[in-house]
Amino acid sequence: MPGAGPRRGRVVGALLVVAVALAVPAAAPPAALGGTVPAPPTSTVRPAAAPLPAAAPVRVRSGAAGLDSTLVPLGLDATGALAVPPDGATTGWFTGAPAPGAPGPAVLAAHVDWNHAPGPFARIDELAAGDLVQVDRSDGRTATFEVQAVRRYPKDRFPTAAVYGDLPGAGLRLVTCGGSFDRGVRSYRDNVVVWAALVTD
Repeated sequence: MPGAGPRRGRVVGALLVVAVALAVPAAAPPAALGGTVPAPPTSTVRPAAAPLPAAAPVRVRSGAAGLDSTLVPLGLDATGALAVPPDGATTGWFTGAPAPGAPGPAVLAAHVDWNHAPGPFARIDELAAGDLVQVDRSDGRTATFEVQAVRRYPKDRFPTAAVYGDLPGAGLRLVTCGGSFDRGVRSYRDNVVVWAALVTD
């Protein structure tokens, strides 16, 4: 998918400020705090897989992060912001980006915590390069992605162009809140982004 404009970066941020205070990630991923934001990773251990035809995703799983969540479509609300997942158990797939497994970067977003309980993405900061994330699709196929990197970015330096920019193959980005919690504005100060690519399983 062609790179997204600034509004898309803002709508992702809008999703992430609603997370509540309990489940601050236990281990901080490599941060881009000060200096240049690193370029997105490109390599994988496993061979890259050819992109799949588009099909709606229905579930996302990763044993390494204790993740097993149903997926719901997310669009933009009347204000132009990304609609949020309806609860702390589901993960949202941004339908303005490609479906997981199709060419380009699929974007999944979920709460890190919700109503004083861990959310679906509470442990995605524990993922490491080489771990797998699997997305079950409505066509009965499973798209397997290999984690390339986990990075944390200040919210005012969210790498919009890199997250939403076009790719030669199929990629996946998992996005949630991270870092310390600002109780004054009820928002985490950073975003955690997991970068992954479609591979053969």
